[in-house]
Amino acid sequence: MPFIDLNSDVGESFGNWKMGDDAAIFTSVSSANIACGFHAGDPSTIAQTCRDAVSANVTIGAHVGYRDLAGFGRRFLDCSATELADDVLYQLGALQALARSAGGEIKYVKPHGALYNTIVHHEIHAQAVIDAIKAFGTDLPVLLLPGSVALQKAEAAGLRAVAEAFADRNYTPEGTLVSRREANAVLHDPEAVTNNMIRLATEGTIIAVDGSTITMPAESICLHGDTAGAVAMARAVRSGLENAGVQIRSFA
Repeated sequence: MPFIDLNSDVGESFGNWKMGDDAAIFTSVSSANIACGFHAGDPSTIAQTCRDAVSANVTIGAHVGYRDLAGFGRRFLDCSATELADDVLYQLGALQALARSAGGEIKYVKPHGALYNTIVHHEIHAQAVIDAIKAFGTDLPVLLLPGSVALQKAEAAGLRAVAEAFADRNYTPEGTLVSRREANAVLHDPEAVTNNMIRLATEGTIIAVDGSTITMPAESICLHGDTAGAVAMARAVRSGLENAGVQIRSFA
């Protein structure tokens, strides 16, 4: 039976500002990318998200980002390699403390937003992220876009490189994400998204924005928790995959 991981970005509320319905998302996913306080999330939100993940038997991952609360981590930060590595290591330490207090552990790392997209091609920042993960000392797997420079550097450093696909995002024919600046970057049709993810899990391909079929090797599927209809979308994707004979389980 084929299997695949479903992950979601969670723990991104901040004070009175609420983002997504994490507890509801946890009924559909197998892995949780928990914000670490630099792009989103406050200590109490992060701690509660860790408790909810442990209670739901969902694997905890560190969703590290640029230090950019105002921009939700979606802006490139032109920092030095040392500063970025220190920032990532700081986030890992903070989340690990809160995860352990809830009876859990960080099992993998998934960069967020601009950091995620930057280290697809940015050699210096990619190396800084991998250096920080190695310095953390537990050789955590790294979850990123297929073909990323950071995935190559992870493998070179002896870390497990895990490729993922995005359920609710459109892809270019080259296999990169359509920019959020474009009107058609985010997908909202649960049936179309589900069919695309079944194709991914069973055939290793998806349909790009221009209608072409592209190869997409992925061990995990991301279901964003902050988009409209996210909970229903997650349920539809999980149900569709299971009905197609695909087992849902964490890669970590």
